[in-house]
Formats: sequence, C-alpha cells, structure tokens
Amino acid sequence: MSVQNQIKDYISSLPPIKQVEMQELHQLIIKALPKTKLWFKDGKNEEGKIVSNPNIGYGKYTIQYAKGSHRDFYQIGLSANTAGISVYIMGLQDKTYLSDTYGKKIGKAIVTGYCIKFKSIKDIHVDALMDAIRYGVESTK
Repeated sequence: MSVQNQIKDYISSLPPIKQVEMQELHQLIIKALPKTKLWFKDGKNEEGKIVSNPNIGYGKYTIQYAKGSHRDFYQIGLSANTAGISVYIMGLQDKTYLSDTYGKKIGKAIVTGYCIKFKSIKDIHVDALMDAIRYGVESTK
C-alpha cells in the first residue's frame, strides 16, 4: 500500500472531529513543504507490537549515531493521540528554541524541545505552528 493510502486510511480511522483537524494540518504541512518526502509509521515494532501512536512524517532528516552509522527519519511528525494532537520537529540542536520562541505565542499548547502538543487546532495559532515547522525544516537542512 502506498504511503499516501496509509495516511488516508490512518486519518479516516480517527474520530470525526480529529479526522477534520488532522486532514487540515496534513494539507497545511503539504502546502508549506511542497515536494516533501512523505512517511507513515504505524507505531509497531519489528515484532508487530504497538510501541507508539501512528505518525505521518514529512521531509527527511538523517540521524547520525556515535559509531558512524546513520538512519533516515522524518523531519516533521504529526500524530493524533488520546490527549489531542502532537507535532514533532526533529533534529533541532537547541532544545530550548521551540519553547522559548513559540511557547507563549502558539496558544494553548505544551511546547517541549521537539514537540508541540495541543488538544484541538482551535486552541492554537496555526500560523505560529507553521512558522515553527518551517523553522525546523530550514534548521535541519
């Protein structure tokens, strides 16, 4: 199954309100990052056990490990969960940047070193979220 179909199936499996919000965010991210690589992580490990919530990924970030090996991963992740929605911005060197820069202007959200969590899209300033996403992509090129 194609990544686009996996994403479509994932979003349509969510409760109706969350479907609408996830689809809106997905479209906004696609618009902000045209021609981006799409990922879908189903949240299962190699044994098929659920270890995390499913994630839609955008862009490509290479994680470098100490022994010289590396792994490709997404730069931006989008996931629905029981508490709301999480947006992951991977690879930021400064783990205080997101909270210092966007913590007060993004609205009703929890902002950590690489994650922005919120209950509903109506609780946040979407423009600030998109600025954070664009910053994350630009800073990890």
